[in-house]
Amino acid sequence: MTKKVLYIFNPEHDLALASGEANYMAPASARQMAAELALLPMWYAEEGSAVLASSAYNLNYLKQMQELLDIPVRLITEPELASEPDWDIHPWGWDVALRKRLAGLGVDETLLPSMEQLSSWREYSHRSKAVSLLSELQLNEHFCGESYYLETPEEWKAFVEEREGCLLKAPLSGSGKGLNWCKGVFTPFISGWCTRVAASQGGVIAEPIYNKVEDFAMEFYSDGAGGVTFAGYSLFHTGKSGMYEGNRLLSNEAIREQLSQYVPSEALTDLENCLKYKLSALVGTVYKGYLGVDMMICRFPENKKTVFRIHPCVEINLRMNMGVMTRLLYDHYVYSDSTGRFGIDYHPSEGEALKEHERLSATFPLEIREGKVHSGYLPLVPVHKRSCYRAWILVTPDSL
Repeated sequence: MTKKVLYIFNPEHDLALASGEANYMAPASARQMAAELALLPMWYAEEGSAVLASSAYNLNYLKQMQELLDIPVRLITEPELASEPDWDIHPWGWDVALRKRLAGLGVDETLLPSMEQLSSWREYSHRSKAVSLLSELQLNEHFCGESYYLETPEEWKAFVEEREGCLLKAPLSGSGKGLNWCKGVFTPFISGWCTRVAASQGGVIAEPIYNKVEDFAMEFYSDGAGGVTFAGYSLFHTGKSGMYEGNRLLSNEAIREQLSQYVPSEALTDLENCLKYKLSALVGTVYKGYLGVDMMICRFPENKKTVFRIHPCVEINLRMNMGVMTRLLYDHYVYSDSTGRFGIDYHPSEGEALKEHERLSATFPLEIREGKVHSGYLPLVPVHKRSCYRAWILVTPDSL
């Protein structure tokens, strides 16, 4: 009998991974995000699977969506978990805190990764792996990027003071978190931050600052037996501080076309093939699941003209990510001639999220064509008076 697939959205995963503690308790905001966006996996879940979420609000919303679109999943609540014994569990990301939580809910421990596996995945999620990989991806003159793993106070100080600006990163931290932008002065604050990070994570990642024009990613799937396949492109945007803000909803071909305005498309193909090989050697037999490699297109002034290069490995996300989610969401549920964007918003005041949801629903009415979203606004999770988080797509026909 095949195992039933269970999806779990645990966006606090990066924070839990950085802590490494089985008893890790995420901040209230991360727990609220996990609860309010619990149904997000329904947009990438495979047919016949289940998504872990409370039934309040979520059950009605799922039924409404199933009347509009063919979404072949069901909802399961935490108390029901133990009553179905044979799960194949697909969380956003695996960490020891999630393992402990699921074991506490009555999930058979044989269905959970071992502590050794989890320790190995944490090791491979460390940004020092991306530093090593980056140097191996400088395939030709269309590539750029340097990054260093520094372990001593002397190295941190020298790196910061030798440049007008640089970026220091914690080796384990969430998207856009654990970043320290420096301006040539190794201040007591930066020194203290580096010392604290290195005490728990071994060192600090140090990078120059690039003139970025596009954020994108190549997504892959590792089968755990050494095979790594390309899963598609992701074109996303981040705020000034580096925090993730949302993804474009486009076909793979459209993303390649956009990136090819800056660099030859052969450079992208070479990189994709090289990464399949390198990632297979790095994590192919260690890790099973989706992973993403974040990249940038960077601008350089050269001989009075501008050239663009690919920074091929900003970081490696050894987990499910928004890029894979939007890739699968677009391919399954958005009309092929339409484009759009995906976003996650935070609204701190009660009623604010609902008000914005109602405004967008009225301004951009949803149009379904041939079982797919042709245009309009679609909330990807329920929105109610007490919601703080919204996940949504806004789709426009390509002809506009």
